[in-house]
Amino acid sequence: MRKLITLSLALLSSLTIMAENKTVASPDGRLVITVSNDGGHAAYAVTYDGKQMLQASALGLQTNYGDFTQSLTLKDAKESKVDKTYENLRIKKSSAHYIANQLDLNYENNDKLPMTITFCVSDNDIAFRYTLPRPAKGNPKCAIVYSEASAFNFPEQTTTFICPQITPMTGWERTKPSYEEEYKTDAPMNVKSQFGVGYTFPCLFHIGNNGWALVSETGVTSNYCGSRLSDYQPGVGYTVAYPQKGENNGIGSEFVGISLPSSTPWRTITVGSSLKPIVETTIPYDVVDPLYQPSIDYKPGRYTWSWLIWQDNSVNYDDQVKFIDLSSAMGYEYVLVDGSWDTQIGRDRMPELSKYAQSKGVSLLLWYNSNGYENDAPQTPRNCMNTSIARKRDMAWMKSIGVKGIKVDFFAGDKQETIKQYEDILSDANDYGLQVIFHGCTLPRGWEQMYPNYVASEAALASENIYFSDYHAKKEGYEMTMHPFGRNAVASFDWGGVMMNKYMSKDNKSRHQRYTSDAFEMATAITNQTSVNCVAMQPNNLQELPPFELDFLKSIPTTWDEVKFVDGYPTKYVVLARRHGSDWYVGGLNGTSEPKTLTLNLPMFAGQTVKYYTDNKQRKGDLTPPSVLKTLKVDKKGMVKVTIQPMGGIILIK
Repeated sequence: MRKLITLSLALLSSLTIMAENKTVASPDGRLVITVSNDGGHAAYAVTYDGKQMLQASALGLQTNYGDFTQSLTLKDAKESKVDKTYENLRIKKSSAHYIANQLDLNYENNDKLPMTITFCVSDNDIAFRYTLPRPAKGNPKCAIVYSEASAFNFPEQTTTFICPQITPMTGWERTKPSYEEEYKTDAPMNVKSQFGVGYTFPCLFHIGNNGWALVSETGVTSNYCGSRLSDYQPGVGYTVAYPQKGENNGIGSEFVGISLPSSTPWRTITVGSSLKPIVETTIPYDVVDPLYQPSIDYKPGRYTWSWLIWQDNSVNYDDQVKFIDLSSAMGYEYVLVDGSWDTQIGRDRMPELSKYAQSKGVSLLLWYNSNGYENDAPQTPRNCMNTSIARKRDMAWMKSIGVKGIKVDFFAGDKQETIKQYEDILSDANDYGLQVIFHGCTLPRGWEQMYPNYVASEAALASENIYFSDYHAKKEGYEMTMHPFGRNAVASFDWGGVMMNKYMSKDNKSRHQRYTSDAFEMATAITNQTSVNCVAMQPNNLQELPPFELDFLKSIPTTWDEVKFVDGYPTKYVVLARRHGSDWYVGGLNGTSEPKTLTLNLPMFAGQTVKYYTDNKQRKGDLTPPSVLKTLKVDKKGMVKVTIQPMGGIILIK
C-alpha cells in the first residue's frame, strides 16, 4: 500500500511538471517550441520538422529586486495571433507580412514578483523577450537587470560560424570592441573564443544534418544595452552576456537600468533545414516598430569615397571635387568626405564644396568622430557628436549648406550609455533631415525599422582592411561569402566599397593587389545589402574599365523588393537573387581558390536569354580572372549551369 501511495505521488508530481510544459508552434507547424518549468527553472527547447535544434535551454533574469531564474511558478499562459504588414525600402524586402503564433507565459518568483516571457513563432523564426511588470505593491518603480540566463543549448554535433568579441579599450587608439574581428568557421562549440569574452551577434550554427540556426537580437534602444553570447559551457550552451565593465572607457554601467514596467530586447533564432531562411529572414524588423516619423523623404543611393584608396591626404578641396565629378559622371547621389575635412578643407570652405556638389547633382555626406571620453581616436571633427548641444549646432549648419547625411565613427562598446548615444545621434539627425551611417561600431539591431533615417553600419572587418594589408586582401572572398549568412542577414552592412582598382593605390600600380575579379566586385553590389551603398570607384576607373562594367555600375540599384537564396555555403560561395521592381538581379561569388560549377534554379528567368557577366579563366600574366559580358539561355524549367572562377563572380540580369 505504501509503495502504491509513493508511486501515485510520483506520478502526480510527474503529471504536474508535464502540465506546466507549454508548446507553441509556427503557423505551418514545422517549428515547435516547448517551454518547461523543471523544479522552478524555466527552459525552452526547439524542434524543426521533428529534429532537435535546441535542447533544453535556460530562461530568466537576475535583477536587484528579485531573482527570476529559479523558484518560478507558472501562473498562466495565453495564446494569441500576430498578423502584421509593413513597408521599408531600407531592408532586404520592401514589403513584409509577418504572421506568427504568440505565447505569453506569466510567472511568479519565490517572492510573488511577476515576470512574463513572450514567444513569437513564425514559420522559420523565433523571437522571445522578458517583461517585468511593476509589482502589485507599487514599488520598485525602477530596477537594475544584472544578468540574463537566456541560453542556446545546441546539440553536440553543432559547429559554429561566429565572430569573437574582444576585450575593451584595446586595439588602435583604444577603440575596441568595434565588431571587427575575424570569423571562426566550421569550428566545434567547445573551442574557447579567441579573447575569452564570447562572441558578437549574429551567430550562425550548423546543427549537422538537422539544419541551421542564426542567433541574434533586435529592438535594442537606449532603454537597454547591446548583448553578446558567452563562451560555450557543456550542458548549458551559450548564454546572453552583457557588456564588459571596461567598455566606454569604464563610463556607464555594464548592467541595465530600467523603469518598471519594462521589456527586454527580443532574442531571435532563425532556423531551417537549409540556409534559405537564414538569408531571407526579416525577423529583426518583424517584431519592432518605428520610434519616430521621418522628417523628410530620405533618399537611397550610391556614394564614392576618396579615403578608401587615396587615404587621409585626399581630404582636400581639389581631390573632393574630383570625386564629386566622378559621382556625377556615374549618376551617383552622394560623395562621402572623410575625417579631418574641418582642418584640411576648413569649415569655411565646406559651403562652397557643397554648393559645387549640388550643381553637379550630388550631395555630400560628412564623416564625424563620435568621441569625447570614449577612446583616443584623433581624427577630427571631435567632440561634435557626443553632446546634444554640439550635435544640434553642427547639424543645423549641415542642413543650411545642403549636406544630406553623416558617417559617425569610433564607438567601442555596447553599454546602455553607448546605445543611448547612437539613439540620440539618430534622433537629432532626423530633426535636421540627415541620414546616418555608423562606422567602428556595434551591430544594428532592428534599427532600419526603428529609426527611419538610419542607413547602415560597418560592424565587421570591412573594405578598409583590404587596403591596409595584403593578408586581408587575400581574405576578401572568404569574408564576402560569409556576410550574407551572418552579419548582412540581420542588418544593413556598410561594407564600404565595390572596389574596382586592381591595386590598392592611387596610381593603381603600386602596393598590394586586389585578388578578386571585376565580376566578383560588381556582384557584391547585389550580394551585399544596404540602401546607401559605397561604390568605391576611383577617377581613373572611368578610363580603365570596359564600357560594359561602367554601364552596370551606373545602373545598379540599392533598394530591393525581394531577396531569394539560390545557393551557397558560408565562406565558400554564395548566389543570391534580388528583385528591384520587376527586374531581377542574380549575383554570385566564389570565395575559394578553385572554380565552382553550379546548376542554378532561377524560375524568374525561365525560358529567357539573360545578360551574363562572368570571368574567363585566368591566364598567365593576368592579375585576376578577366571579366566578360555574354548572353546565357535559361531553360524552360529555370535551370542553368554556370561556372564561377576562383575569387570570381557572376551576374545575371534580364
